[in-house]
Amino acid sequence: MLNIRKSSDRGYADHGWLKSFHSFSFANYFDPAHMGWGNLRVINEDRIAPGTGFGTHGHRDMEIISYVLSGNLAHQDSMGNVKGIPPGDIQRMSAGSGVRHSEFNHAEGAQTHFLQIWIEPNVVGIEPGYEQKTVPESAKRGQLALVAAPATDIPNGLGSTQGAEGHTVNIHADARLYAGLFDGHENAKLPLKPERKAYVFLVRGALQVNGQSLNAGDAALLQSESALTLSHGQDAEVLVFDLAA
Repeated sequence: MLNIRKSSDRGYADHGWLKSFHSFSFANYFDPAHMGWGNLRVINEDRIAPGTGFGTHGHRDMEIISYVLSGNLAHQDSMGNVKGIPPGDIQRMSAGSGVRHSEFNHAEGAQTHFLQIWIEPNVVGIEPGYEQKTVPESAKRGQLALVAAPATDIPNGLGSTQGAEGHTVNIHADARLYAGLFDGHENAKLPLKPERKAYVFLVRGALQVNGQSLNAGDAALLQSESALTLSHGQDAEVLVFDLAA
C-alpha cells in the first residue's frame, strides 16, 4: 500500500522569524490521523530568518537529526558542542537522559532552510550524544546513500553502501535513513520488508515513487510493500526512511 500526502496537507506555522511546515502533529498543530509513521515522529521543514533562532531548550529520549538545505545552522549544546551545520552535512543528536541546545541562523541577509527530524529511540535514558558527518554529493548522485542507521547495522546490499564508508551517523533506533539525488534517467530500487514501514519525503524537485508522482514537500507512506523504486527525477533530492512498524 502506498499513500501520497501532499505538501499542502501539512500543518503550517508562521512565527515571523520562523516559518515551519509540520508533516506530523507538532506544537499547536494537531491531527490525530498524522501522529507519526512507524517510529518516525517529526519532520519539520523550517525556515529561520537571518539573525534569529531557537533559544536554549531541552529534549529527552529522542533521536534528532538535522538536514540543512540552504544557509547554515549554528548549534550549541550542554555537551559542549559548538558547531555549524552546512548543506551536505547530516547531524545527529541523541537526547537520551537529557540535553539542552540552541539553534540559530547567524547569517546576515540569508535564510537558513533545514529539516528537523525526530525518530523514537529503542533505548531510553542513555548518555546524550552528538555526531556530524559530511555526505558528498557524489555519494547521493543517482543512488541512495545510507546517512543514518543503528551502530550495529552492517551493509547488506540494501541501497548504496557508500554511507557505511564514513557518511553514516549512528542512531539509537530501529530505523535507516537514505538520501539521494535524481535527475533524468537516474533511478534506484530499494528492497523493503513488508512487515516494516517506509516513508519517502521529497525535499525538492519532482520524482516518481513506485510510479506515483511527487513534488517538493510531498511524501509517500508505504506499508506491506516489498520494494521501493525511484525514477523520473527532475532536479530531485529525496529522503527515504526504513522504519519499524
